[in-house]
Amino acid sequence: MRGKRVLLDADLAALYGVTTKRFNEAVKRHLDRFPADFSFLLEDQDVAILRSQIATSSFGQAEWGGRRYRPRAFTEHGAIMAAMVLNSDRAVQMSVYVVRAFVEMRQLMTTNAATLRRLDALERSVAALDAETRKQFDQVHEAILGL
Repeated sequence: MRGKRVLLDADLAALYGVTTKRFNEAVKRHLDRFPADFSFLLEDQDVAILRSQIATSSFGQAEWGGRRYRPRAFTEHGAIMAAMVLNSDRAVQMSVYVVRAFVEMRQLMTTNAATLRRLDALERSVAALDAETRKQFDQVHEAILGL
């Protein structure tokens, strides 16, 4: 939606094991944690697109049920932040998972950076090799970078 991959509030609420009402209450209490690139309310044109995609027309029609308030869309960042502001067991588990994943990713990046530094040092040390050996080294170097 609007060129971004999003999840709707009702879908995230179900994912985190809370009602949509409870989910939106928590988000409203912490709106400062949801800038426009994390979350946004759907506009009329967004709702029209959504309506045609899910083949329902109950939005805004109180006599037929449906929602009384516009749905809120969440990007990946917003979905993670939502887990941080909710207190359901599943949301807490997701928060812990995200923190662990972040730490592991940072460790991998550090390891990769050290490996690249060593590879660069090795490349400089073989600069004096003959042309054929240099060509073979360059092929190996490119293959390693491709990994």
